Amino acid sequence: MKIIVVGAGIAGASAAYYLVKQGVEVIMVDRPEDGKATSAGAGIICPWISHVEDPDWYAIAKRGALFYPELIEQLRQDGETDTGYKKVGAISVSKDPSELDEIERQVREKQREAPELGEVERLDHQEAKKRFPALSDDLAGVYVSGAARMDGRLLSESMKRAAIKNGAHFVEGEASLIINNQEVTGVHVDGEDIEADNVLLATGAWAPELLKPLGIDLAIEPQRGQIAHISLPGQDTADWPVVLPQTSHYMLAFDDSRVVAGATRETGAGFDYRLTAGGVQHVLEAALDVASGLGEGTLKEVRIGFRPMSPDGLPLIGPIDGVEKLYIANGLGRSGLTMGPYVGQLAAKQILQEDIEIDMSRYKPDRAISKSAIS
Repeated sequence: MKIIVVGAGIAGASAAYYLVKQGVEVIMVDRPEDGKATSAGAGIICPWISHVEDPDWYAIAKRGALFYPELIEQLRQDGETDTGYKKVGAISVSKDPSELDEIERQVREKQREAPELGEVERLDHQEAKKRFPALSDDLAGVYVSGAARMDGRLLSESMKRAAIKNGAHFVEGEASLIINNQEVTGVHVDGEDIEADNVLLATGAWAPELLKPLGIDLAIEPQRGQIAHISLPGQDTADWPVVLPQTSHYMLAFDDSRVVAGATRETGAGFDYRLTAGGVQHVLEAALDVASGLGEGTLKEVRIGFRPMSPDGLPLIGPIDGVEKLYIANGLGRSGLTMGPYVGQLAAKQILQEDIEIDMSRYKPDRAISKSAIS
C-alpha cells in the first residue's frame, strides 16, 4: 500500500510515522508556509484543566495526552530525543479561593478515570510562587503533576525524521490533488504526478483551497494567534510548570530561560501574517497581570500561527462522503498540540481499517462540508 500525507505538521507527521512503522510506503509532501500552527503554538498537555466542557472534545484530548509518553518512547527508540516534551506539571491559578475550590473538585473527579493526570495539590500564594517564581504575589492555585509541555516545531521535526529513517520519502513543494471522477488518485507536486492508494490531507487552515477542485467547501477558518516569547536571563526555567489562569491565556517555560505567553484568538483576520500593536499589547498585559515577574524580561520574539478552527470546535478526522481514497485530519483549533499526534494516528488507523478505541462518528468531516458543495 502507498499513502501520500500532505502536510507535515503535528498531525501529518504523526500519521506518516505511524503508517511507515506499519510497513506502508509513505510519501510526505509539505511546503514552506508562514504561520503554521504547529510551529507557532505553545504545547500544553493538560486537558484535565480546561474551559472546554464538550465531552467529545475531552474524550479525544484526554487520549491525546495519554498517548504522548508512548510516542516519546517510540521516538527515543528511533534515536529522536530532542522533542521538547517534558512533564513539568501545571498550576491553575486564581485570586478567588472559591474558584480554586471548584477547579480542585473537578480535577479530582476526573482523576478517578484519568490517573495519568498525576497528583493534585492545593497551593497557597507562597507555594505557587515557589513553583513559578515570576508569578504575581496574589495568586494561589491547584497543581496537577501529570501535565506536560512540548515544542511543536521540535516534535513535528522529530516525527518527520523518524518517519524518513523508517523508509518514508519527503517531497517539498506545493501539492494539488489528482482527481478522476470524484476519486483522488494522488497529488501533483511541482510538475510531477505522484500516485497512491490513498491521500491524507493534514494541511491545517490551508485545507479548503486543496478541496475546492472537488467542489467541496470545507468550513475550516484560520484563527490568528500572536504568542510572545520572553527571555529571563539567569533564571533556570527548565522545570517551571505550565500556568493556566481563569482566562483564555496561558504561560509555559522552556529550558533556555524562556517563558512563552499567549495568545490572541483573532477570528476574521484571515491569513494576515503580521504582528499587530494591539495584539502584542493584549498578550503582554494579560501575561504581566498573572506573572508580574516577567516585567524585566526581554521580549525575544512574537510568533504568529493560524489555528484551523472547525465550526463546532471538534476535529475533523476520516474520509469524505462521495470522494474515494481521500482522508483528512483537521480542525484541531486551539488543541492542536495536545491532540495532534493522537489525531494523526487515528487518521492513519482509519486508512488501514484498523480497530479504533473510540467512537469516531462525532469527528466525521462531513459535518463541516456544505451539502450542496459535492458535485
